[in-house]
Amino acid sequence: MKVLLINGSPNQYGCTYTALNEVAKTLNKHDIETEILYLGKKPIPGCIACSSCFQTGKCTWNDKVNELVKELDNIDGIIVGSPVYFSGASGQLTSFLDRLFFSAGSKMAKKLGASVVSCRRGGATATFDQLNKYFSISNMPIVSSQYWNQVHGFTPEDVMKDKEGLQTMRTLGENMAWLLKCISAGQKAGVKDPQYEEKIMTNFIQ
Repeated sequence: MKVLLINGSPNQYGCTYTALNEVAKTLNKHDIETEILYLGKKPIPGCIACSSCFQTGKCTWNDKVNELVKELDNIDGIIVGSPVYFSGASGQLTSFLDRLFFSAGSKMAKKLGASVVSCRRGGATATFDQLNKYFSISNMPIVSSQYWNQVHGFTPEDVMKDKEGLQTMRTLGENMAWLLKCISAGQKAGVKDPQYEEKIMTNFIQ
């Protein structure tokens, strides 16, 4: 089993990484493989609504989005981490997730999803809500913790002093490990995956 943790902060080893790493350490204790994907500091193009991915199966922008899509079959859970910018996720991460879920949304179904946010003071719950919407529209069970998945601090050293925040990260790791093992046990026992109907799409004028 493998969980991918996406670091949506431009600071590779900043507060967001500190939170994600705490989750990863807990998952590793349960023999679950983890990888932290750092998106980098360069701008990430947003979705331009060209819909070419419907025909080609990949995004028109050939970057880390397409690289990840190739690996999705080997990933059982995704945890998305972001700093809080004006009560929202970072622009890089938002562009990345918009394109990932638009071009490969069908491949996300049945994977576990969770989000983690890092803030100095406020805006965490709004960002947390924003990120969770990617999962809730994609047939992905959302993993929760003992509190909303947030840490507080201006520096990684500050985050390491947030005892409740770090415990929330560890509890998230415990819950994700447990659910992954439950799903695996169910599959071995013959429990079938959900069977979805053909998707119906309407608009408000029909």
